[in-house]
Amino acid sequence: MLKTSLLAGGAAATAGFPAIASAQQTFNFKMTTTWPAGTPYYQSGPGSAEAFAKRVEDMSNGRLKIKVYAAGELVPAFEGFDAASAGIVEMNHGVSYYWAGKTFAAQYFATVPFGMSFMGHHAWLYHGGGIDLWNEVYKPFNVVAMPVGCSGVQMTGWFKKPVESVSDFNGLKMRIPGLAGRMYADLGVDVKLLPGGEIFPALERGVIDAAEWVGPYLDRRLGLQNAAKYYYTTGWHEPATTSEIVINQGAWDKLPKDLQAIVRAAADATNQEGLLWLDAKNGEALSDMVDNFDVKIARLPDDVIKALRESARTTLEDAAAKDPMVKKVHESFFNFKKNHDKWNQISETTFQTTVR
Repeated sequence: MLKTSLLAGGAAATAGFPAIASAQQTFNFKMTTTWPAGTPYYQSGPGSAEAFAKRVEDMSNGRLKIKVYAAGELVPAFEGFDAASAGIVEMNHGVSYYWAGKTFAAQYFATVPFGMSFMGHHAWLYHGGGIDLWNEVYKPFNVVAMPVGCSGVQMTGWFKKPVESVSDFNGLKMRIPGLAGRMYADLGVDVKLLPGGEIFPALERGVIDAAEWVGPYLDRRLGLQNAAKYYYTTGWHEPATTSEIVINQGAWDKLPKDLQAIVRAAADATNQEGLLWLDAKNGEALSDMVDNFDVKIARLPDDVIKALRESARTTLEDAAAKDPMVKKVHESFFNFKKNHDKWNQISETTFQTTVR
């Protein structure tokens, strides 16, 4: 009996060994980004690609290590998506509207002009089917996507001259990405898509007349207050700009379920960390630029907002009519928004406009 028991125990231990070894398998991933080295929030510090990578390594006890490469270190800024798609790297950190040329539908997952702010947009992503649609859109590109950061409502941008009417946009050269670029083009803007590291020199030298980046803290970091003095708000174009992690499908499938869960949890934590960190920093940065750099804060004129809103409606509806996938995403987003707006109107909007 003892001999049989020992033999059975040995066999069981041997049979269980591969599972134990597999559970301890380690992975080394490369992740490219769209951002210049050292860029706060996006590349380094709270809420960044590097913060996400460190969180994954810590949470996995070193079983998944991610080497982060800034824009240009391994591939150019806007080629990381293709690198992850092809399996040249395992991951890329960016914003989905940079890949609009591949699929128009990708832009809805970053932000939608005149759409929803952080709460509504992320409610749709996490609990309204948005993330599932995101991965359906990206499936042909062989990548898995998830949100990893949100900058909240962004500033309209920096202008060398004041904006007084729609006519001021005719012939204006402006750096602006995503769907907003199409709306501005309808107003006569010469739209430029530049990586973050090229915005300041282009604006300072007059290569462009206006530029949009993010908000006070990150804009000050680029020195944009030294290149233009008129700083406009409304946030119409990017009310909830959400950055993404895309992971090569093959690399994702090789990860055991617990490491997949860790990646998702790390992305969620980094998402919240970045949003709150920027919210904590923007107030001081805005005051500094107004008080010490003679920056003029202004709101876009009503006729400009009206023209942009009409352009947004037409652009989105036209795109949805031409492409079944865009239509599917568009209807999901705006059906969710319709219901969310009812609640937002009596909660956040009432608080912001009445109580305060």
